[in-house]
Amino acid sequence: MLKFMSWKEYSCGEYSYYAAFLFFIIFNLVFIKPVIADVGRIELYTIQSITLTDQQFLMGKKNGNPVTISGELRYPRKIMKKYPVIVLVHGSGGVSGYVDDWAQEINKMGVAVFILDSFTGRGLYKVNNDQSKLGRLAMIFDAYRALDLLAEHNRVDPKKIAIMGFSRGGQVTLYSSMKRFQRLHGSKHEFSGYIAFYPSCITQYKEEQEVVDNPIRIFHGGADNYNPVVTCRAFVNRLKKDGKDVVLHEYPNAHHVFDYTKLVKPIVLKKAQTTRACRLKEVDEGVIVNVKSGKDFTYNDPCVERGPTIAFNRAAYDKTKQELSNFISSLFQLL
Repeated sequence: MLKFMSWKEYSCGEYSYYAAFLFFIIFNLVFIKPVIADVGRIELYTIQSITLTDQQFLMGKKNGNPVTISGELRYPRKIMKKYPVIVLVHGSGGVSGYVDDWAQEINKMGVAVFILDSFTGRGLYKVNNDQSKLGRLAMIFDAYRALDLLAEHNRVDPKKIAIMGFSRGGQVTLYSSMKRFQRLHGSKHEFSGYIAFYPSCITQYKEEQEVVDNPIRIFHGGADNYNPVVTCRAFVNRLKKDGKDVVLHEYPNAHHVFDYTKLVKPIVLKKAQTTRACRLKEVDEGVIVNVKSGKDFTYNDPCVERGPTIAFNRAAYDKTKQELSNFISSLFQLL
């Protein structure tokens, strides 16, 4: 089920992607050492997963299409018997530059990272412009399988594996904390913490308030017009009423992807789909409906718009780095 690949396998046609990926890693290690100076060792893995529609996922089905996805485990230079690890889950644009940036920052803290790639194995590059290419919940299944892998790894502390995701990956992170989803598709292990960057909170799932007791942290921008923060505020308030350990860090004037330092000026993604005007709800048989119309939701729904903005925000980024460092240090009891 879980497999570490040899060089011979990389050279086969079936693994041509991984051969190219390995070349990229070696190139970076040799020629761009200062950029990843805090990485002590890198391992590449394949993971057997399945591709489920949202309805299949919500109904607990396991008859989706089998797929082999991949992940990269980066250790910090600090030598430890057992490493704490954070699983990084990308957004609709795939494994983007800011994911790599955060991987480096986390390695500096003495924490390993596992960069999960849910797209390449499915033949996807990005889904910003057509979100229907992959169900919103399929990547939660992937995240649980990554947890399986890491919890069984002899160099990883199984009680110190957290998950951190961005946008679509933030939504994955947030809802992977639901006990119902863990019963349906989860691991025998549990993430020790959940860190969601600018997730979408527009969908009310059944039993959504029954989340694990481990801490949940959300980092969001007040000016986000891709995944507006307002629905996340309401979600957090519902969880707090149930006594859950959840905190929303909201930054005024910060847009989507406020943490990507290379965004020197705001960009309007004219073709990218956004469900900012939608309010969705799960009904019987795992069906998601538009609350306003009562009709089954699809990405042809009139509430789906285009043209969200992404923009770096220095103040929000600096504050997030501090808040995140404090949280990770406390979560993993780092010295």
